[in-house]
Amino acid sequence: MKLRGSASALVVVEGTDLHHDLIGAALALQEIVLEAGVPAGRAVGVDRFTDPLPATAEADVYVLYRSSTTFAPAQQRALSDLVAAGKGVVALHASNLFGFGPGGLDADAAAHRLIGSRYLSHGANGSEGRFDVRVTAAHPVTRHLDDFAIDDEFYVLQYADDVRVLAERERADGSTEPLVYVREHGAGRVVYSALGHDPRAWGNPGFRQLVRQAVLWAAGLDDESEVDSWSTRWPLGNARTIGSPTARATAPVRPAAAATPSHEEGEGT
Repeated sequence: MKLRGSASALVVVEGTDLHHDLIGAALALQEIVLEAGVPAGRAVGVDRFTDPLPATAEADVYVLYRSSTTFAPAQQRALSDLVAAGKGVVALHASNLFGFGPGGLDADAAAHRLIGSRYLSHGANGSEGRFDVRVTAAHPVTRHLDDFAIDDEFYVLQYADDVRVLAERERADGSTEPLVYVREHGAGRVVYSALGHDPRAWGNPGFRQLVRQAVLWAAGLDDESEVDSWSTRWPLGNARTIGSPTARATAPVRPAAAATPSHEEGEGT
């Protein structure tokens, strides 16, 4: 095994800290990516995707944490082109705030197509609380993950037909809402997770495991043996390791919810 593998990552935060702690997110996410055995830098602003400097150009995967309703079309297209050429992107939480700025959804078309969803609202039951993350599909991103509880924000999404939902939560009316999905974009890979509002989520072992494995998959590292990391050595917490009698090699699999767009609408972040 090799500690580094061939991949590197760049954590990119962008927007305002009015609703989200961007500095805290950058620090926490860099730490999580490093736990995955992947070298990671931190950066502020999406303007770096046009004519990128080496730190941006050489990264294999971008971990995106946005808190903004403004995303310049040229930067959207530049990021989309980078991923289509083979980069990976792990977009978290409010990174899909599309259609709320000047020009509406048309102005965010490139990023919307790339990420594959957009935030609509917090729903009818408040903005945050404790809920269960239900793993619904076996995939490298959800490898070793059982269902877990988390304190986080509720998101209602509208999402594309081509996403593969990997985890969901149950809504108050008994229906389900997607939390994590994957899709391909040209030669690149996209992971989106609605989770990750604040330190309560960033410190959650299930969330950290999910992000580590999302980064590895988005970077093209499908085989666990390629990287010797916390994701392969100590992924489960409480002294449980892969292969131990108390560990499960794979998460329980339930039929995935059909990937049909939600039509609930609202505003807010």
